[in-house]
Amino acid sequence: MAIRLPGVKNAKNILRRSNSFAKKAASAFIDVPKGHVAIYVGESQKKRFVVPVSFLNHSSFQELLGKAEEEFGFDHPMGGLTIPCSENIFIHLTSSLHGLL
Repeated sequence: MAIRLPGVKNAKNILRRSNSFAKKAASAFIDVPKGHVAIYVGESQKKRFVVPVSFLNHSSFQELLGKAEEEFGFDHPMGGLTIPCSENIFIHLTSSLHGLL
């Protein structure tokens, strides 16, 4: 019996469709631990965060991914997954998600 996780499927599609992500971020994966993903966050200057892949399935994180898709489509200027929100909001979200793990 299979368990379906629609949020994970949506996140996988976003990552899969980003051609620039695959090309430019290959070298960035060297310092990303297994089970994690690098994400660029910020409104003007982007800061790189490494978070567990499990965060991608959380509803609050899905909202940020939707916002990123609306703003950037699948051509992310940083060559990876970029989320257009303030660092403070992202840090607050990830801190609360770390508490749920």
